[in-house]
Parts: sequence; C-alpha cells; structure tokens
Amino acid sequence: MKTIPISKSFTLIEPGPVVLITTSNGEKNNIMTISWTMVMDFSPRFAITTGPWNYSYKALRNSKECVIAIPTVDLIDQAVGIGTCSGTDTDKFYKFGLTPLKGKHVGAPLIKECLANIECKVIDVVEKHNIIVLEGVEAYFDDSREEKRTIHAIGDGTFVVDGDKLDRRAMMRSKLPDGV
Repeated sequence: MKTIPISKSFTLIEPGPVVLITTSNGEKNNIMTISWTMVMDFSPRFAITTGPWNYSYKALRNSKECVIAIPTVDLIDQAVGIGTCSGTDTDKFYKFGLTPLKGKHVGAPLIKECLANIECKVIDVVEKHNIIVLEGVEAYFDDSREEKRTIHAIGDGTFVVDGDKLDRRAMMRSKLPDGV
C-alpha cells in the first residue's frame, strides 16, 4: 500500500447518499446540498454537519425543522448546482426546476422530484462539531419513480452511483430490529 495525504482521508469513508436539506424561514424556502450525514441507529434519528457558513443554517436553527430529500442520479446536476450557489440571492426551487410540496408536520417543503423525503425536527445541536441531530417525524418514498439509484459523494468532486443490491437479510436477521 502507498500512503495518501491525511487531509484526503475523508474521501475513503465519505458517507452517502447526497441529500438535499430544505428549510423555511417563514417567508422563503431554501435548499442546501449535504453529503455529510449519518444514521444514528435503527430509530429515525439522523445527523447532518452544517454551520453558519450555509445560508440555510439560520432558518434551520430558528425553525428547528427541515426536510431531508433524497435525490437520484438523474438529479445530480441539480444537487451539485444547489450546493454551489447561495440561497442568499438564489431561489433554488425556481433555478433548478424543483417543486416544493407541503408536508404534514414541518414548514419546510418536500421536493416532489426526489425519491424520498423525511420531515424532521431538530433535537440537538453539537456546536463544537457543527452537528445537527434530527428526528424524523414522517417519511415518504415515491415507488412510481423509474430511477431509484442514489448518488454518493467521494468529496473530491466525483460521485459513485448505487449499483446492485446484495441481500444478506437472512444472515443478519439476529441484528435487525423487527419490521426491518
């Protein structure tokens, strides 16, 4: 094996999928692209990493709610574009041709074109590490979408697309909670 710069080590375990986080400040909806996400356990708890450098952060902190929208590979250019401009001066729903849908539990909109959406409430903020802990309150999945492959950021401007699904449920049954 050869060594790589430690500054690039995150590209070896960069999580996925790329997600779109929607927020609302009561007057304006916004979307930000995030690839730094984490499932906390088998409950509907998630963590994202963001901070004051993102326009959506203030709305997220003030409203204490958001939507995690999961795009598929056919939306890669929109996801990258959303992540490379600011909501300060851009209506991202309009610019990227996305449709906001009203959720049941939060003011932030779902994104119609995404494969899945999860309405979330902020339950903790770990300031030291810019981690926002979310609890999902409602989840939606669009079975009618033909494209279901998600995208995963490597962290260097390249992406990996989901491929074949390998089933090992029988082997893992003792570790999976009921209903999974």
